[in-house]
Amino acid sequence: MTKSSTRRKHSDKFKAKIALEAIRGVKTLAQLAAEHPVFPYLLKGIAIERKNQVWSADIIYIPMQRGFLYLVAVIDWWSRFVLAWELSNSMDSSFCVDALNKALRISTPEVFNTDQGAQFTSREFTSVLQSNGITISMDGKGRAIDNVFIERLWWTVKYEDIYPKAYSDGIELYHGLARYFHYYNEERAHSSLDKRTPAAVHRGIELAGSRCSAPPSALRAAPTGTGYAPQRLR
Repeated sequence: MTKSSTRRKHSDKFKAKIALEAIRGVKTLAQLAAEHPVFPYLLKGIAIERKNQVWSADIIYIPMQRGFLYLVAVIDWWSRFVLAWELSNSMDSSFCVDALNKALRISTPEVFNTDQGAQFTSREFTSVLQSNGITISMDGKGRAIDNVFIERLWWTVKYEDIYPKAYSDGIELYHGLARYFHYYNEERAHSSLDKRTPAAVHRGIELAGSRCSAPPSALRAAPTGTGYAPQRLR
């Protein structure tokens, strides 16, 4: 058996494995910490009308052919623009704080929404938000729908990049995600953004002939009790 065929065989096995994980669903990564304060969810029924009105962050587990890593991303709800992301081999709060600080170099949101995971309720994370005058909102326990925009981002990243590419290790994953997030922000047109890219919407750039300066679809935080099924952004 040649080296290339062996690698292809391993890649096929890996793709089958992660496809099975996708079908079964992934257990939540939100590990609660009893000693950390939890903030209320503030976005029920709130219309999202401008950039930097609401940002959110979340973490997903990424399997590779050799090992796994965790990915955190910060996204602007209005434009779907991914402001920052980081990878880590552990679930401590430091890589989430690093991503937050990187995003804050771009701008500052009015509200920052996360789940109740220990990384986001930690003093290290919440103190950065509070010191910048940012209002903190947190999802209800077990309610991914409360962070619906980043849940849609994860669906897109997994099925357009992570699962098809079947990255072999952390270095390959890092460079692959760097390419993908650049494509997602700068090149990938979204129907929900009037066929513009997240970067164009975030920067206020309109298409020639566009009649609206904002995404045409109404953006409103999900009301309590509404079901949600992940879907493509275009």
